[in-house]
Amino acid sequence: MRAFMDQDFCLDQEPARILYHKYAEQMPILDYHCHDNPQEIYEDRHYQTITQVWLGGDHYKWRVMRANGVPEEEITGSAPDRVKFRRWAETMPRLIGNPLYHWSHLELARYFGYHGILNGSTADEVYDLCNEKLASPEFGVRGLITRSGVKLLCTTDDPADTLAWHRKLAEDKTCTVQVLPAWRPDKTMNITAAGFPEYIARLSAAAGVEIRSLDDLKRALSERLAFFDSCGCRVSDHGLENVPYAPVSEEEADRILKKGLAAGGVTREEAAQYQTVLLRFLAEQYARLGWAMQIHFACLRNNNQAMFEQLGPDTGFDSVGDPMSAAALAAFLNSLGTHLPKTILYSLNPNDNTTIATILGCFQNGETNGKMQLGAAWWFNDHRDGMEKQLRDLADVGVLGNFIGMLTDSRSFLSYTRHEYFRRILCNYIGGLVESGQYPWDEAMLGGIVQDICWNNAVRYFGFSLPLIPEK
Repeated sequence: MRAFMDQDFCLDQEPARILYHKYAEQMPILDYHCHDNPQEIYEDRHYQTITQVWLGGDHYKWRVMRANGVPEEEITGSAPDRVKFRRWAETMPRLIGNPLYHWSHLELARYFGYHGILNGSTADEVYDLCNEKLASPEFGVRGLITRSGVKLLCTTDDPADTLAWHRKLAEDKTCTVQVLPAWRPDKTMNITAAGFPEYIARLSAAAGVEIRSLDDLKRALSERLAFFDSCGCRVSDHGLENVPYAPVSEEEADRILKKGLAAGGVTREEAAQYQTVLLRFLAEQYARLGWAMQIHFACLRNNNQAMFEQLGPDTGFDSVGDPMSAAALAAFLNSLGTHLPKTILYSLNPNDNTTIATILGCFQNGETNGKMQLGAAWWFNDHRDGMEKQLRDLADVGVLGNFIGMLTDSRSFLSYTRHEYFRRILCNYIGGLVESGQYPWDEAMLGGIVQDICWNNAVRYFGFSLPLIPEK
């Protein structure tokens, strides 16, 4: 019987152990998609308790605490932080096989030097240890990022954002990590959402363009795209129910936008038509700027209306959605022609992996290695089986060696151990192919592929000013 989460955790063969410890373990981190708060990075926020940094805003943990019978008052309510932490610790032993069990223990070990087991009996000991560490000067947000080996991270930012904190960070010579914005125009796309007219008014003010028509909206977005680009943005991100393809004329899209601005009750069909036209326009702009376009889809959001009204969005009441329409995705990509940007697609429904990978293969070209990317296992899929499936599905029908690797998609500054988790699983997958005779053991070549997936491929793909490792 192996020791719990020892140095060879998830590494089941000797090739895997060599690839991880010699090539992957010390690689820096490029987190090209997260939800970290740039203000907290600039101000070097110091959390007072482990509850704040671990449970504040973490709907992954909230979901399983509810499933374990913890009352909402002791999850998102006003219960004391120590009580909330105890309830989380009491939930932990029940999470057999859940990645939260692994992530939590990795975080305790890597950041706080705790190598025991978190449960109800050890809750107070761990709580006091972590809080003592968090009180030290080097345990501010910047210290946590540096301790993680992060060299560059991309936050998630609305087109109307001033990017004031990003600009402050860019001028701050004491900040050792690059913090870049990423363009997230969901509020512009969501024409049926409550408050759409008010949001467009805010976008108008930010761009200095009064938006009364589709042409006005395009002009305003072009202004903001140029501003984001000047601040170092090189990647966009869209959260969609599914990739739309309902083409209509510009005139019809203009009519739908004006209906939305008048709060006139845009239908689901009209929304898809508007989104198709707008997403095509944005994709063309990304191609012009040399940005990468990320699209996350197949998520069914806010399923529990009562809890949505009580707590709002992103509080643990979303789920995997319907499989995507392969025809719609293929038609949308095809419609962009020579204006197709670098594209990364993430479906929350794992049944979509092979379909996405084969469609993306139809649009690869000689411009960029792996121009069209099957995104890393996301959200409900970023467990061991989900990561292995994503790697296997990509390898089966694509080019795994060109994969741009893992991201956190997280709001927590402790979540960078997810990169370690992924890297162990990656090395184990490749090591398993070697061990079973499906791939030759060429240490230098395989080690180079591992380093590429961990770091180099993303540096090349996004065009960030970062060195390749090893430098060539």
